[in-house]
Amino acid sequence: MNRKIKKKVLALLAGNDLEKARRELGKFAENGLVNPLFSALYRPEEMLRWHTVTLFGEVLSRLADKDMEAARIVMRRFLWSLNDESGGIGWGAPEAMAEAMFHHDSLCDEYVHMLISYMRPDGPLEHQDGNFLELPELQRGLLWGIGRLAEKRAPLLLARQVVPDLLPYLLFEDATLRGLAARALGLLGADEAVDELQHLLGDARKVRLYHEGEVIITTVTELAADALAQLAVRV
Repeated sequence: MNRKIKKKVLALLAGNDLEKARRELGKFAENGLVNPLFSALYRPEEMLRWHTVTLFGEVLSRLADKDMEAARIVMRRFLWSLNDESGGIGWGAPEAMAEAMFHHDSLCDEYVHMLISYMRPDGPLEHQDGNFLELPELQRGLLWGIGRLAEKRAPLLLARQVVPDLLPYLLFEDATLRGLAARALGLLGADEAVDELQHLLGDARKVRLYHEGEVIITTVTELAADALAQLAVRV
C-alpha cells in the first residue's frame, strides 16, 4: 500500500497541477503521505520539488492539529537530514520546515529557533546557537524559508533578531542569496538594510523565486527595489 501511495503522490506532483495535487492528497491520511513527500523533495524537477514543499507544509500542519508528537517526529527528521552526521544533505528541508511553520503556530513556536540557527555560526560552547549551512543550495532554501515566514510572522522573526543574520547575505557571491536576503529584509521592514539594498540596485543578475505556486524570474535589482519600496525609500 505504501508503494502505491508513493507512486500516486509522485504522479500527482509530476503533473505540475498544484490544486489537483492538493485535492487528491487531501483524501489520504497525513501520516501515510510523509514518506512519499520526503522522497519527492529529492527529485530533480524544479516545480515538482517546490510543489512538494507547499504540500508538505500543509500536510504537516494538518498532522500537527491531529497528533502534535507525530508532527514533531517529522520536524526532527528534517533537522537530522541537515546534520552532518546524518550522511545526507537535507535537500528541501529548510523550505518544508518553513512552510509548515508558516501554517502552524505551535510548530513555529517550537522550531523557528532551529531554522534561524542555520544562518548563525557556532559560538563559544556556553553560547552556542549556530548551525551555519555551508552549501549555497541549502542556503538558498533557508533564505527562501525565512522570507516565507516573514510574509506572516515578521514580528516573531524580528524578536528573534534575524536582521543581523540576513545582512551579510547581501554581500554573498551567489545572486540568488543576495536577492532572497533583500526580499526577506523588505518583508521584515529592516530600515538598517537601506544602504546595502541601495547598493544592489544595479545588480541585474537573475533570480528564480518560487511564490504562490509559481516560479518567477526576477533580478536582484527588482528584489532590492521592492524591498526599498516596502521601507518607503525612493529608488
